[in-house]
Amino acid sequence: MKKKFKMENLDCANCAAKMEAAINKIDGVVEANISFMTQKLTIEADDDKFDEIMKKAQAEVSKVEKDCKIVM
Repeated sequence: MKKKFKMENLDCANCAAKMEAAINKIDGVVEANISFMTQKLTIEADDDKFDEIMKKAQAEVSKVEKDCKIVM
């Protein structure tokens, strides 16, 4: 399943790159892309684990930038 999400409070392109790398390491993620310019996350992941993967993705985002949120 491939979905797009809006990112809130994403303040820095370097942070976006760190978040993208961390999300891509999550088990079940096929590909994740974060665009700093459009403030969007595109993620392709296993259908059956998608909700769990998104919780882990939010945790990784919060580690890099605590105020940043994935709007679901």
